[in-house]
Amino acid sequence: MNVALAFVECSVEELKALLDGGSLSVYSVARPLTADAPVDRSGLLATFTFAAPAFAAAADGIEQPLFIANPVAASSVGTPGFARALKADGTVVADFSAGPGDREIKFREVSCSPGAPVTLFRFKFIAEGSWPEKPEYYDTKPRAGYALPRNP
Repeated sequence: MNVALAFVECSVEELKALLDGGSLSVYSVARPLTADAPVDRSGLLATFTFAAPAFAAAADGIEQPLFIANPVAASSVGTPGFARALKADGTVVADFSAGPGDREIKFREVSCSPGAPVTLFRFKFIAEGSWPEKPEYYDTKPRAGYALPRNP
């Protein structure tokens, strides 16, 4: 989890309460370095709307998010890379890792296609700084014909 600066002092329970009636936007790869930076290189794949309250009690360390609808229809083609959680007023609260592997958010689908269902089935909070991506991949701008960053 990468929390926006305005909410870094909040506990996990306070962060969950901030999301009542908010949204969770799922994006493709190339997430911004911080939750305070705009999303400019990633495609919006799907948007979930949190109910109020946004979460039920956790079970076995796994959060139980409550959405107005789950699954939702995908809006674009791509593979989930991260998700941005917003308050009901549109204020960014945090970014979460998403997709296959050791991620905070997991979906039943590996990739998204317009109109196809996207089902969120697992959500857990992982402490900031422990994302599985390498730091040099944050905010990357991959382009055809250019190699991705390499581990030194």
